[in-house]
Amino acid sequence: MTAPTVPDTRAAQADRRAVRTSTIAGSIGVLVHWFDWAVYAYMATTISAVFFPEASKTAGLLATFGVFAISFLVRPIGAVIFGRLGDKLGRTTTLTVVILSMALSTLVLGILPGYATIGIVAPILLIATRVVQGLAAGGEFGSAAAFLGEFSPAHRRGFGCSWLEFGSLLGFLLASFVVLVLETVFTGDQITGWAWRIPFLVTVPLGLIGFYIRRRIEDTPEFRALQELETVASSPVREVFRSNWREFLKTCGMETFMNVTFYVVLVYLLTYQEVSLGFDAGRAALLSTLGSALALVVVPLAGAASDKVGRRPVLFTAAIALTVLSVPLFALMRTGTTGAALISTMGLALILAIILGTHAVTVVELFPTRTRQTGLSIAYAVTAALFAGTAPYLLTWLIDATGNTMMPGYFLAFVGVIGIITVATIRESRGIDLMKDEDLGRAAPAPAPGTVTVPPAAPRV
Repeated sequence: MTAPTVPDTRAAQADRRAVRTSTIAGSIGVLVHWFDWAVYAYMATTISAVFFPEASKTAGLLATFGVFAISFLVRPIGAVIFGRLGDKLGRTTTLTVVILSMALSTLVLGILPGYATIGIVAPILLIATRVVQGLAAGGEFGSAAAFLGEFSPAHRRGFGCSWLEFGSLLGFLLASFVVLVLETVFTGDQITGWAWRIPFLVTVPLGLIGFYIRRRIEDTPEFRALQELETVASSPVREVFRSNWREFLKTCGMETFMNVTFYVVLVYLLTYQEVSLGFDAGRAALLSTLGSALALVVVPLAGAASDKVGRRPVLFTAAIALTVLSVPLFALMRTGTTGAALISTMGLALILAIILGTHAVTVVELFPTRTRQTGLSIAYAVTAALFAGTAPYLLTWLIDATGNTMMPGYFLAFVGVIGIITVATIRESRGIDLMKDEDLGRAAPAPAPGTVTVPPAAPRV
């Protein structure tokens, strides 16, 4: 009689540890990145006074957001570099390089003298640090999304990928909390004089810890399978635009939907409340902190919900809500009462969280493994550069030119329409295998109209 098979509990525990480690490795980089970027955005008024003191208040703020936008414009360059590197050499290679680049550029910004000390050289060096950040950011999303998607079990991939945005929101939450503490503990002169540097310097050890963790992890099962099958793409950038251009366009639509909402709600809203609505800095920072905290809870729930009911229903819900509710929420915010401001901020944060919990897994499942990181990186970076990075600048200019403080509401409603159209073009992909026919060295068959082709399982190594 054959002895019953005993489950290898040690192997199962090792697999769970590997998944946990990969989740930390994928999310810690976005935490560091978005903490740095959120601090820069939240302290835009202070930074404009330090590096552009001779400009008027509006001109200085526009100059500061202009530097913010410049760093977005270089993201596509970083996306091409790091996307290609990740699809040819592996996800972990780019994960380690980008986090080290972010940590070093943040260190430089934290010790950078202001305009009063070194004159015009100060804003030039400020631009240089943001350019390095932008190049690294161009590779961060694609690397982390591909890494988390490929390491997560198929039936929990939405939940696994949601931790990427959990990391980004945690970065924003920590940033808004630090700004709130600065506004409470220090005077305005102290913050402008030296205390504004503290959050940037805090980022450096976090980046080094992330670098250490990322160096110690192995690559994803899917990428190692490509290496074993000898089907790693030789020219992933060309292959994206030759064979995966439909997936690329859909990803651009999805990332426009996510990125613009993300930057309006979590980056621009605090400055909008201060400058356009007259909120004091501490009140605006508290609202941002509460909104980030709510989103932090909702994001993994939205990812898990997409594993249960599908990606499309969750995303449709968010897109319709953004289209219908943006204008009423901003109208409520304009009343100026604390209760109205809290309700409107939390409402916008809730809609954003549903998008964040589902968008990454949806675009990860669009591409074959051969070109996944390249396609994700370029689409994310291009849309961020064209639409998200310029949103604070555009909205600041529109409000100043028209005097209409409802502009952000109209803008988000339009973005919601983009989301509805994009989701309508994407087929449901919950639970599909990430290894496509081209990954396995076979020609991809033309799918029958109205059907979804699910490739056979990939060999796991």
